[in-house]
Formats: sequence, structure tokens, C-alpha cells
Amino acid sequence: MTRKPFAMAGHTIQPGKSAIIDVPVSVLSDHTPMTMAAHVLHGKLDGPTVFVSGAIHGDEIIGVEIVRRLIRAPQMKGLKGTLICVPIVNAYGFINHSRYLPDRRDLNRSFPGATKGSLAARLAKIFMTEIVSRCDVGIDLHSAAEHRVNLPQIRIDGGSRKAMELAQAFAPPVIIVSKLRDGSLRQAARDLGKDVLVYECGEALRFDETALRIGVTGVLRVLRKLGMLNQDRRIRTPLKPDVSQSSEWMRAPMGGVLRAYKTIGAWVEEDEVIAALSDPLGQQEVEVKSPATGLIIGRTMLPIVNEGDALFHIAEILKPLTEDGHTELEQAFEGHPLFDEDEIL
Repeated sequence: MTRKPFAMAGHTIQPGKSAIIDVPVSVLSDHTPMTMAAHVLHGKLDGPTVFVSGAIHGDEIIGVEIVRRLIRAPQMKGLKGTLICVPIVNAYGFINHSRYLPDRRDLNRSFPGATKGSLAARLAKIFMTEIVSRCDVGIDLHSAAEHRVNLPQIRIDGGSRKAMELAQAFAPPVIIVSKLRDGSLRQAARDLGKDVLVYECGEALRFDETALRIGVTGVLRVLRKLGMLNQDRRIRTPLKPDVSQSSEWMRAPMGGVLRAYKTIGAWVEEDEVIAALSDPLGQQEVEVKSPATGLIIGRTMLPIVNEGDALFHIAEILKPLTEDGHTELEQAFEGHPLFDEDEIL
């Protein structure tokens, strides 16, 4: 039975075809029209409809590259269902290398939006109407904020078994079960009964090759789990994600110069010394100790810190070490490329 054409924003895409659709957003002060570009791949055979989005925060550019590689991946040739790829949701922030919109609002605190609200609210409403409402599942791509770095991770809420199954299929180093935040895309999608996975990795305004490859293959694994792709040995993984139900940021007990002894992906024990803080004159130094046992999933990249600044993000995980004193995650990363260069375009 032939699938129906896919209609969006006044465009129609036939089964087995793809198209780039420019969804109108607004007009700038100089009369330049702003759009949100969506690359729609409409498979010949029935299947779910999934969106993959990047740059909801305009400076989190790693998602843009993940989407580009995803569209070019050879596995897309056998796609079932429909995939909507939106590499740049917040074009305003992307152009200006900024997390925010011109009105300084955070788009990921503006959902589900409003047709007569602020610029952020209007963009959020368009994204919900044109993209989210048409889909069964979403994957939203993020990075750490400026001057921070995140270990590749998937974030989900604890209210959906399906979300956990898809997160495990993605196979990131760690899955973080975190509360929904008011105004977030995850919260707005949950209110519509939709599951959205949030992939966090790397730094703002930077690319990280390992994080990129984990992201691309992770999305492909989710699509395979949903029955949208055929089996493919190139996207298999031996890595079983850790799961954390709790995480916290360690904050600087004083201002000064930070010397970090541990970085993202490191396993730390409670009360282990993981950094030192010194005043620039060398008169005072304090040890920074881990408040919990678990994985470092985020850290500051700035060695100059003020009292109260966030230093390390630690996900609490109780798991035994291997015989040589390392976690499985550390073993997987140490000295071994996760993927061959030619496997993902």
C-alpha cells in the first residue's frame, strides 16, 4: 500500500522523496525574512515520524554538524517512516554566536510558546505546531554552555519506559534521569504525550569529533530501534550506558586559580581530591573534594573562577570497578577510537 504524501508548511513531499522546507518565522527590522529550515525525508514504507533538532541554543553548534552527517549517512537510503531534521532552530542566536534570541530570552524556557507572545514564544509555538505535533519521538541536540564541556549523555525524565528504552538504544556513556523543567521542549512535548531525548555533549561554539560520532551513531541506533532502519553492523556498540538518578554541580569554595586533576568521563570516589584552588599570590590553597561517588559528566573549562562558580558536574552512580581499577567507560575510551573514520560521512 502506497504511503500518503507528507504535508508541511504548504509543501507536499511524495513517498520516497526528500525536500528542504523553509518554515516562515518572522521578518527582521530591515525587512529580511527569517525562516526555520527543515530537511524532510519521507520514506516509501510506513513507520514513525521523528524529528532531530539542533541549535535551540544558538551557540550549541555541535547539533548542526550531527544533523548534517545524519542526513548524509548511507543508512538513510532505506528509511521507513518520516524523519524531520531541523539543524538550526534558533537562527538568530546561531548567526550571532549567542545562546539566546535578540530579546535575551532562552528559547528552551519558552515552550510551548504563544502566537502573540515574545519572539521566543512565537518561535517556540511555530516549532511545536510545525514539527513536534507531527512527530511520535524527538531527539534534541545540545552542548554545554560557553566555557563548559559535557560528557556525551542522554537526558530523559523518569515517566516513560519508552524513553528509557530509546535512551539505552542510543548507547551514550551515561543516561541522566532528570526532572522536567517548566518552559523546556521536553516538558512541552511530554504534555502532548511525546518522548524527547536530549543529547548533551561537548562545548558551545566548538566541535568534538568523539561526541559527534557518538551523536550520529546514537541517532541511527534510535531510528533502528523504532524500526525505521535496517540492521547495520556499523552502528553496533559494545558500550552499555550507566544510568544516574541524581547529579549535582560542585561549586568553588573560594575565588582563585583552578587546577583540575580530573576531567569528563573520570570515575571519582566520595571525598576524593579532584582539583585544587589557589589564590594568585600563592598564600592560600584549598583542596576540592568530590561530594559523591560517580562520573564527572561536566566541568568548567576556565581556570580562573570566582567563589560559587560551578566546577564539576558529578552524576551519582554506584558500580564496581574492573580488575585494573577502571570503569568500563574509561576502558572504552582509553586509547581506542570508537568508530572507524570511514563509517560515518
